[in-house]
Amino acid sequence: MIEEKLESIGIRLSDPPQPIGSYVPILQSGNLIFVSGQIPLIGRTLPEKYKGKVSNQVSINTSIEASKQCAINALEHIKKLLGSLDTISKFVKITGYVNSDSSFKDHPKVINGASDFLLEVFGEKARHTRVAVGVNSLPLDSVVEIDVLCEVD
Repeated sequence: MIEEKLESIGIRLSDPPQPIGSYVPILQSGNLIFVSGQIPLIGRTLPEKYKGKVSNQVSINTSIEASKQCAINALEHIKKLLGSLDTISKFVKITGYVNSDSSFKDHPKVINGASDFLLEVFGEKARHTRVAVGVNSLPLDSVVEIDVLCEVD
């Protein structure tokens, strides 16, 4: 079971963060699950260490950690919708937005935090397409935002 795998690496899923805007956080259409953009909230709070621009305000390593937290938040939404993560058959695409200054060029490294985490937990089912782009700002001054598209059985 996926949740046992998560617990074995020290991650316990809880209630997902609620949206901070006028949208639904997750939507199922047929066998596709669309998870709206997730910022690295922990509970209802964006930790200070996850605020600002990479690399002049937030380190690449902290940004990678924030990217992983975004993926954890997405899994919390999926679990709440489906009741179990075991019905995920494939991760199709991740889009990652990195709050960065104009000279930053390592957006893929930051989004690897989410991609590598999903691969660790789901194995080959987590091989996905991806976009990693730099942006001028993100909600609540978050360093990163990620949305997820996956398929279920």
